[in-house]
Amino acid sequence: MHPYAELSSAERQLWDAYPAGHSVDFRTRRPEDGPEHGDSWGGERTVRAGVVSALLLGENPGQPGSVPALRLAGARISGLLDLSGAEIGHGIWFEECWFEQGIALYGAATRTVEIKGSRLPGLDLTMARIEGSLNLRRAVVNGRLKLMNARIAGELLLSGAVISCPGDWAVFAGGLVLEGGAFCRRTVVDGGIRLVGAQLPGGLHMEQARLRHAEGVALLADHAVASSLVMSEGFSVEGAISLRGAQIADQVTFDGAVFRTRGAALDCARMQAGVLVFTPAQPLSGLVDLQDARAAAVHDRPGVWPDTVRLQGFTYGSLHESSGPLGASVERRVAWIRRHPGYAAQPYEQLALWYRQIGHDDDARRVLLAKQRHRRKALGLPARLWGHLLDATVGYGYRPWLAGVWLTALVLLGTAVFGAHSPQPTEPGQVPPFNAFVYTLDLLIPIGGLGQRTSWYWQAGATAWLAYALMAAGWILTTAVLAGITRTLNRS
Repeated sequence: MHPYAELSSAERQLWDAYPAGHSVDFRTRRPEDGPEHGDSWGGERTVRAGVVSALLLGENPGQPGSVPALRLAGARISGLLDLSGAEIGHGIWFEECWFEQGIALYGAATRTVEIKGSRLPGLDLTMARIEGSLNLRRAVVNGRLKLMNARIAGELLLSGAVISCPGDWAVFAGGLVLEGGAFCRRTVVDGGIRLVGAQLPGGLHMEQARLRHAEGVALLADHAVASSLVMSEGFSVEGAISLRGAQIADQVTFDGAVFRTRGAALDCARMQAGVLVFTPAQPLSGLVDLQDARAAAVHDRPGVWPDTVRLQGFTYGSLHESSGPLGASVERRVAWIRRHPGYAAQPYEQLALWYRQIGHDDDARRVLLAKQRHRRKALGLPARLWGHLLDATVGYGYRPWLAGVWLTALVLLGTAVFGAHSPQPTEPGQVPPFNAFVYTLDLLIPIGGLGQRTSWYWQAGATAWLAYALMAAGWILTTAVLAGITRTLNRS
């Protein structure tokens, strides 16, 4: 109990105003007298935390028909405001106040809570239930903001706030459930934000926000469920962002974002998103992990991906690049896949599938050819040599016309050389006339014959060796063509 006679002048004003929900404002409007100087405010602006608690717990309920509310501006709150486990039926509004100690609402049930433009050393809303919004716009929290397993029926408003807990979790909000959105525009956070398993149906909006947790994870939102994640328009981060297993119904955007991270910069493994917009302001220096992630569409632009991008298992419905409608040339997309450490077949198969879906079968074959060339580097020497042969002759089956080019060149060579010399008949007077063109074809065809090869022969010399070479080339071409056809049929 707080006897009225024992209240200070400032406390009496608040006591009298609370039953009707009237506002009490101690601000002087002088720039030098803002909440950053609250520790120097005197008794005329000081309200004990115990008095605030007493009012919120019903010690001065007011008259029937009135709607109580605590509305206080420009005050110094002395002591710890502890309302843990309380059931508060009315709204709480603090504006540009200075709190000597933190605010504890652990497990409390309350209405809208606003602490705008105020300064406080910490706020604990663990497991709290707020039937309204939590508004901390422009607040300065020199400590941890705890929202573990809290439920907020409205929005979480942190725009313009500064939350500082260096080297630790500045915002500890695993399991947070919102019915509205989380708005963190222009928010500055020195420390990590932990949103593991959070439910954000209204999205997480962090335009122009600045996160700093250089030695750890600046934003940990693994397995979060949200409509959208907007980290754009000057958003900057020192530290990693982890979205492993997150489910984003609409868009994840890093348009114009700035990453200052040396190690792992962005971990999106197993993430599911509608659209992934990866167009940061500058190339990343740390790796990006997209393993087993899924996106309906990917938007990017040249030169923004880091040297290492883990793409094994990443699937997408379409690719789009700001410089063109088809999402970049095949060469640039293949170079993107080559950023995956080591050899992995799936990224090539996924890219080829997309090219087929848009009717670019030639580009799909180029991607699959690049896959075979990349795979060849991981094979042993005999397999590599055979791979080079398949590549040169039929392009691993994706360029069968190369066999025709080789055949044409060899036929022309043989026709020219054999036409300038006279071979010996095997049975004089009983063989068909010599035809250099048909003879060359007969040498190149390993099975069957046209009658020329068995009717004419060469004495030892260069022409004889050329004949042997053409026979060997015929076997090699035939084997390569069959291997290429088999590879193509196996794929279909």
